[in-house]
Amino acid sequence: MNDQNEYLVEVNHLKQYFSVPNGLWGSVKLKAVDDVSFKIKEGETLGLVGESGCGKTTIGRSLLHLYKPTAGEIIFEGKKIEDEKSIKEFRKKAQMVFQDPYSSLDPRMTVSDIIAEPIDVYRTYSSKAERQRKIHELMDLVGLSSEHATRYAHEFSGGQRQRIGIARALALNPKFIVCDEPVSALDVSIQAQIINMFDDLQKRLKLTYLFIAHDLLVVKHISNRIAVMYLGKVVEIAPANELYNHPLHPYTISLLSAVQIPDPNYARQHNRIILEGDVPSPLNMPSGCPFRTRCPRATPECAGVMPELKEVSENHFVACYNL
Repeated sequence: MNDQNEYLVEVNHLKQYFSVPNGLWGSVKLKAVDDVSFKIKEGETLGLVGESGCGKTTIGRSLLHLYKPTAGEIIFEGKKIEDEKSIKEFRKKAQMVFQDPYSSLDPRMTVSDIIAEPIDVYRTYSSKAERQRKIHELMDLVGLSSEHATRYAHEFSGGQRQRIGIARALALNPKFIVCDEPVSALDVSIQAQIINMFDDLQKRLKLTYLFIAHDLLVVKHISNRIAVMYLGKVVEIAPANELYNHPLHPYTISLLSAVQIPDPNYARQHNRIILEGDVPSPLNMPSGCPFRTRCPRATPECAGVMPELKEVSENHFVACYNL
């Protein structure tokens, strides 16, 4: 992948394992994220997709050090994020928008205090008047009325709550935002408004996103490139249109076949691919490629070593032996 300086975020060989009790005294390793690498250019949106439980959210939280990574390195603006000082500086420039806009907002705090929490922690204002001005500017930025600043989160709709969460994420003027399924808990009519707002904010504030979702149509709309995950591994990365028009990994192909396009002609011409077998438990992963137990192309070679993510055409990376 090209010149290092053009990348704002680099994730190299990230691993996130959790110990799960097994029996009375023992424990086993749950490999939520297993040797994942990707890079995000400044001003770009990288979509991260995959079915529930594949490790998408864990990547976002590990990247921001909400979970301490088991192994691997995270580089931001060319600097490795590793000690407390670098993590604190990183968090000024990197924020997160959470999936559930209700549980991620403190019900005991007013909207004003929720949005101001980051600037209170870092004391980025010199007076109460400046603090209030910043809060009103942030509310206006996400389409909320400043008159609502003294209300509580439960008084708002789901879409408005998510706007509050986005305003909080923008409070420190970050460069990078991890969007963890930010529209999945919202009505379809509201989803489009929030997605368009993310788009608009990116252009106005020159933001960079890691956009985590399971809705492939949403991801296509907002992403420049898309990474596909399966059981803790990234199996394919490509520009959004390239991935949709020419998917190469068997899992990506099956995932895209499940997307419902409101067009009868398209539906007649494209049959859904039903995968056989169950998703393996992350506590007892198959050897080699984790998808091989359900893959129609699987060969004995797939059971050996996990295939590397290799560039098969310009900016199109796939981890598969049998293309």
